[in-house]
Amino acid sequence: IFLSQFASGLRGGGAQAWTYSYSTTPNRRWHEARKWCHQHLTNMVTIQTPEETDFINNLLPFNQKYYWIGIHKVDGVWTREGNNETVLEDVQNWAPKEPDNIVGQDCVEIYIKRDKDTAKWNNEKCQSKKGTVCYSASCTQDSCSAHADCVETVGNYTCQCHPGFHGPRCEEAIACKPLLEPEQGSHYCFHPYGSNRFNSSCRFHCELGFDLIGTNMTQCSSQGSWSHTLPVCQAKKCNPINSPPHGSLSCSDPHGSFSFGSRCMTTCDEGFLLNGTANAECTSLGMWSADIAHCSAKRCPALNSTTYGSLFCFDPHGEFSFGSQCTSTCEEGFLLNGTADTVCTSLGTWSADIPHCLAKRCPTLNSPPHGSFSCYDPHGEFNFGSRCTSTCEEGFLLNGTANTDCTSVGKWSRDVPRCLAKRCPTLNSPPHGSSSCSAPHGEFSFGSRCTSACEEGFVLSGTADTECTSVGTWSTDTPRCLAKKCPSLNSPAHGSSSCSDPHGEFSFGSRCTSTCEEGFVLNGTADTECTSLGTWSTETPHCLGKRKSHNLLIMYSTACVQLLLLSSFLLPASRLVT
Repeated sequence: IFLSQFASGLRGGGAQAWTYSYSTTPNRRWHEARKWCHQHLTNMVTIQTPEETDFINNLLPFNQKYYWIGIHKVDGVWTREGNNETVLEDVQNWAPKEPDNIVGQDCVEIYIKRDKDTAKWNNEKCQSKKGTVCYSASCTQDSCSAHADCVETVGNYTCQCHPGFHGPRCEEAIACKPLLEPEQGSHYCFHPYGSNRFNSSCRFHCELGFDLIGTNMTQCSSQGSWSHTLPVCQAKKCNPINSPPHGSLSCSDPHGSFSFGSRCMTTCDEGFLLNGTANAECTSLGMWSADIAHCSAKRCPALNSTTYGSLFCFDPHGEFSFGSQCTSTCEEGFLLNGTADTVCTSLGTWSADIPHCLAKRCPTLNSPPHGSFSCYDPHGEFNFGSRCTSTCEEGFLLNGTANTDCTSVGKWSRDVPRCLAKRCPTLNSPPHGSSSCSAPHGEFSFGSRCTSACEEGFVLSGTADTECTSVGTWSTDTPRCLAKKCPSLNSPAHGSSSCSDPHGEFSFGSRCTSTCEEGFVLNGTADTECTSLGTWSTETPHCLGKRKSHNLLIMYSTACVQLLLLSSFLLPASRLVT
C-alpha cells in the first residue's frame, strides 16, 4: 500500500495494480463525485470483489457522511458506472432492509468504518453530499490483444483469451493441420487469422463427372481441429448394364465399374443382329451416352390388334420374329376386312397386312370442287352415324342440300352438293372487235378473265381486261372499238366529192370520189380510201379547165393509135363534198 498527497484534503492508496483516490473536503453530490473522478483520469469505485470491499474499508478514513460508490439505478436496474453493466443480485452487498423503495434514492453509498453494517451498501438520494472514492484500473488498452478480455484482479490483471486464441496476450490463433487436395477435386480457403488457423474456412469442389461425398465446407475450430472430415470426389455412377441375350459386353473402367469415363462395347452372337449403338460411354451426368444395344433374331414389324378386334400370335423365336404366326378376329358387330392369318417370313416381312374390323361404311365422300366439308364421325370416318356438312369457297354457291347422313344401310341420305361459280352477265364482243376469255370455272363465271381487242383500223376505247368477281359482277365495263379517223377532206376547186362512210365521217373504210364541174377535167385519181393507218390512200385530185380539142388522133404510117381523153366520169356517190 502506498499513500500520496495530491491536494488539500486529498489522499491516495493502492492495492498493488489498482490505485485509489478519495476526497472528503468537500463532500459532493453523486454526479459531482463522478465528475471529479473523471477529471482525475479515474472512475468511481464500483466494488468488483469481496476482497476489494475489505481493502476499501481498511484504506478509507471514517467520514460521517460516508462515501459514494459508482453504482446507481438506471431504468429501475442497479447499474455500474462506466461500463453500464447490471449489478447481479448475488454480488450486491446491501445493508439489512436495503435497498428501500423511497422515491429518488437512486444512488448507492458504502458504510466505511461504521460500527454497524460496516462496508454494506445503502441507497440514497443522489443530491446528498458524501465523500468521493475513485480508482484507476490495472488493465490498459495494450495489456491484452484484441482477441482477449482484460480481467481485473486484486493487485494484477489476467488476459482471458477468446475461443480460438492463445499466448500471453492471446495474440496467436490456434492452428489446424494443413488440408490436402481431394483426388479429382480442389479446394480454396479464407484465412482471417493466418493459414489453417482458427476460423479459416475451406470449400471443396470436384471436377466434372465427380460427385462430392461428404461436407463441402470445413472450418478450423477453436480446439485446433477441422469441423468436418475431408470429403471425397467420387466418379458419378451410371446404371449397371448387363450383356444382352445372345450377346456380350466388354468395358474399360478408368474410375470404377460403370462410372464416369467407362466405355462399353456390345457384340452379338452369330446369327443375331445388333439393334442399337454398339458403343456407350458413362457421361459426366451419370447417364449412358446411348442405350445398350440388343441382339435379336430378324424381326417383322410389331403388330397391334386392330380396333374392335384382337390378335393371337404363336412366337417360336420371340415376339414378331421369323416363324411367328398371328390370327386376327373381330368383335361382334364388326366385319373383317382382309386376310385373317399372316406369317413373319425369313425376309422380316409379314405375308399379309393386318386386316381391319370395320363398322358398316358409306362410300367415301370427296369435297365438292371449290368447296369443303366437315364431318362428325362417332364411329369412324364415313361410318354409320357420320354427318357431313358442305360449304363453298368465296365466289361459289351451294347447289343442293348442305347436310348428308350415313345411314344404317351404308348409304348417304343425300348426294354431296356441288359448288357452282357465281355467274356474271354474258359478255358480247364489241362491234368491230373480239373478246378472248379464260374461264377456269365455266363461261362468264367467277374467276373468268376476258380481254377485248379491236379489228384492224379500230382503236379500243376503255379497259381491255375485265374479271368476273366473287359477287357476280364484271370488274369493268366492256370497251368499244372506234374506227381510226383520217384527216378531213375538202372538195377540189371547181369540183365536188361524194363519200360513203360505213364507220363515221372520214373514218376507216370511208371512200370518197371527186368529180369536176362542166368545163373542167380531173387531174389525179378520182377515188381515195381511209386506210387502217388513219391516212388517205391517195391525194385529193385537181380540176383543170378543158382545152379546145378534146380528141387527138395520131396516125402513124406503121400503126394507128387512137387516144380518147374524157373530161368527166360518171361515179355513184352517197355524199357530196363541197
